[in-house]
Amino acid sequence: MNALLRSGIAIAALMMAASVFAIALRPTHKLADAGPKVDLEAMIPKQFADWRIDDRIVPVLPSPDVQEKLDKIYNQTLARTYINSQGQRIMLSIAYGGDQSDAMQIHLPEVCYTAQGFQVNKTSLNQIATHYGELPVKRLVATLSNRTEPITYWITVGDEVVNAGHMRKLAQLKYGITGSVPDGILVRASSIDRDEKNAYELQASFLSEMLTAMPPSDRARVAGRSGN
Repeated sequence: MNALLRSGIAIAALMMAASVFAIALRPTHKLADAGPKVDLEAMIPKQFADWRIDDRIVPVLPSPDVQEKLDKIYNQTLARTYINSQGQRIMLSIAYGGDQSDAMQIHLPEVCYTAQGFQVNKTSLNQIATHYGELPVKRLVATLSNRTEPITYWITVGDEVVNAGHMRKLAQLKYGITGSVPDGILVRASSIDRDEKNAYELQASFLSEMLTAMPPSDRARVAGRSGN
């Protein structure tokens, strides 16, 4: 057997071993199957503090092509508009996915809004104060014609809030090496307001009061360890 043939056989053997190793380490245990089932409709209070659902406002649905992508990623979605006694409104959107491995990624609001024709800018990482400590969030502003929509959102993978891309990758890797597939939640609050500072303050108050009104177990699912 000449050296070239031996080298080819060795390389083929290594490639086969790598494939088998990768399959063996592929996460198979879904955390979503281990705990209580998530029911967003029941978990998120319909009325709390000075907020109640405004049934007169129907949330704008994504375009059919965007909705098709969302259906592949998420097991459940929830969209509501809340109003307070001053007539101020907050649009709340929550999406839950039982598989947040590398193969199934959260559909970021930046991507979702851009796909529907909005211009997205002024993105920043921030924190909002809650009764359970500081909650990391991401903020951005989406504009379309005369509509200005400041947005506050956060993402959980497993029990961690991971709003930056590298944080999501690290969380996925952490769960992956234990053979587990984490679930994930995206919570988004937005309002139509040209005054960004006012919008973010209102959204922060709304989200903090929403978390306060939730049972501890539900709050932990929605806000991760930051909600404890």
